[in-house]
Amino acid sequence: MEHPIFKKIENSKKPDFGDILSKSFELYKKTFSVGLIHGLISLAVVIPFLLIVYIPIIPTYIELIEHSGDPYYQPTFLEDFSPVMIIVWVLIVFVMSFLMQVLNISIYGHFFKALKNEDLNTTDDIGGYFTIAKNHFGKIIVLSLASMGVALLAALLCYFPIFYVMVPLQLVIPIFVFNQEMSVGDIVKAGFRLGNKYWLIFFGLIFVSAIFSAIGVIACYIGVIATMFFSYIVTYYMYKDTVGFEDGPPEKENTLFVK
Repeated sequence: MEHPIFKKIENSKKPDFGDILSKSFELYKKTFSVGLIHGLISLAVVIPFLLIVYIPIIPTYIELIEHSGDPYYQPTFLEDFSPVMIIVWVLIVFVMSFLMQVLNISIYGHFFKALKNEDLNTTDDIGGYFTIAKNHFGKIIVLSLASMGVALLAALLCYFPIFYVMVPLQLVIPIFVFNQEMSVGDIVKAGFRLGNKYWLIFFGLIFVSAIFSAIGVIACYIGVIATMFFSYIVTYYMYKDTVGFEDGPPEKENTLFVK
């Protein structure tokens, strides 16, 4: 039996580009501190990964910098690494990247739930930052592999299809977060079905939100923590204004709770 979300997608109304952006900025202001905390926690997850990846190759960079002006320099750093060491390092990076992906999906899944509570003025239990990872670790791994496979296939096809698949893949996370009982196959299928239906509108929203999210780079990259989560707010409304919550049709009016 097909999941009810597909019927919701089929019956969904065309989202309003300007309305979603307007509501996103309003919710951004209301949830700034919440988003900032999620961004800092996400950064705390990424830092150990970067240390594990880059510390072993720091001597290599130092050697290259020291001999950057020597035209007769012959690199010797490869002699210090056996094939086994290189393979082990690659495997560690591969495993760590998926672990980081699982934790980040859980963190921003928690953020999506916090957005729903603030937006709809509800007090639903949203669990902890890593509750989703704890309850659905295997599913997130498979979902990450599926998304990576789709993105890789699109990249191999001369990169142009990557612009097409970026919209459905952006929708995969909120669909999973708000429908955790769904199978990975149905989640990806729903993402593509919804993304295909409103591709141009969603692509424009993703493009604009990405520009705003990147503004923080101007502040010596640190400021990006304060803006990066804006794109998740836009994605939240992309989901809410089409699929919606509960069994009824998605609400079109602004339901922001004003404190």
